[in-house]
Amino acid sequence: MGNREYKPYTPSRRHMTGSDFKEITKDRPEKSLVVPRKSSGGRNNRGRVTVRHRGGGHKRMIRLIDFKRDRRDVSARVIAIEYDPNRSARLALLEYPDGERRYIVAPKELAVGAALMAGENVEVAVGNSLPLKNIPLGTMVHNVELQPGRGAQMVRSAGAAAQVLAKEGANATLRLPSGEIRMVAQECYATVGQVGNVEHETISIGKAGRSRWMGRRPHTRGLAMNPHDHPHGGGEGKSGQGNPHPVSPWGQPTKGFKTRSKRKVSDRWIVKRRN
Repeated sequence: MGNREYKPYTPSRRHMTGSDFKEITKDRPEKSLVVPRKSSGGRNNRGRVTVRHRGGGHKRMIRLIDFKRDRRDVSARVIAIEYDPNRSARLALLEYPDGERRYIVAPKELAVGAALMAGENVEVAVGNSLPLKNIPLGTMVHNVELQPGRGAQMVRSAGAAAQVLAKEGANATLRLPSGEIRMVAQECYATVGQVGNVEHETISIGKAGRSRWMGRRPHTRGLAMNPHDHPHGGGEGKSGQGNPHPVSPWGQPTKGFKTRSKRKVSDRWIVKRRN
């Protein structure tokens, strides 16, 4: 697992890097576990653009992933490691003794042939899923539930891992990849280990066209516009954004402006902010 560089036969190719996909063992998704993905192009149900700079991109299929791991105390075998165009992590295809197959997010160093299990008292091994109350302090985990039985909602992207710091009462304290320290109910399930494809963050896109493949359309700076089009526009030459300070095209403060509600219910569970 690593990145590959390319011969610089064009200027954009010179600094481009990509994954070598050496860990991938199957090049087609499991037919029973995919559904079509309709591209919205950033438009809502009335056809109006509500998120700018989205559209185009390669067609994709959604892989149905088992974030709940609700087949408890049944051993499953890893039969393939697959690519998923919808996320940075890789997927592992599990097969249970009755023939049922499910996708999970593939942890680092998980290999084809490994046996995985989810349950209250399973072994604390990479890829196994169990409640936080049964995971030793200091263990690195991913795919963490926020509410028991709801399925994993945190720590799911490539290279991510949270650390179990403490347990007190009904809650466990975790250090998240962002640096935030927060409490999660000990009944919540988490998967042991770090998410794979760790080198993903070092990939250099290299050219604008590659962003278009991902469905990202061009983004024009407000500074380059006229005053009629953006609060930052106008002025002679490179005049800076001026006042008002960084804002969106509609005047909403941006670039560091906090939009989180000051009366957020979940604040009580956050021990230390990420910043």
